[in-house]
Amino acid sequence: MYFPAAVFSEKGKAYGVTLPDIPGCNTAGDTLEEALGNIPEAVELILEGAFQKPAPSSLEHYKDDPVYKDAAWALVNVDLGFMDKRTVRVNITVPAGTLEEIDRAAKGRGLNRSAFLIRAARREMACQ
Repeated sequence: MYFPAAVFSEKGKAYGVTLPDIPGCNTAGDTLEEALGNIPEAVELILEGAFQKPAPSSLEHYKDDPVYKDAAWALVNVDLGFMDKRTVRVNITVPAGTLEEIDRAAKGRGLNRSAFLIRAARREMACQ
């Protein structure tokens, strides 16, 4: 889902980003890229215990709001998949030796196979 992000900056200083549709969701960074890159973590922290996914507004919704008169705007893609707590059983094919390695690595970290594979998949997706 694409959410409007209000970007604030003072010349030569850090950037601040606010997602008005997610109350309390603010990030900052020394560069614009850093500030925008911090959005996923900020969203997860704010919505960690939430039951409903927020709905994005249009950019037009905020254009006359005096709070954002000095803001530049960006549309940011916010993945809210972490809020879906349903579990789904899947069947995958893995070479036997690889599965043994996965199980050893999971056990060494105090995880079960599913938790280990989920963690590994999330790390891989974050690298995109």
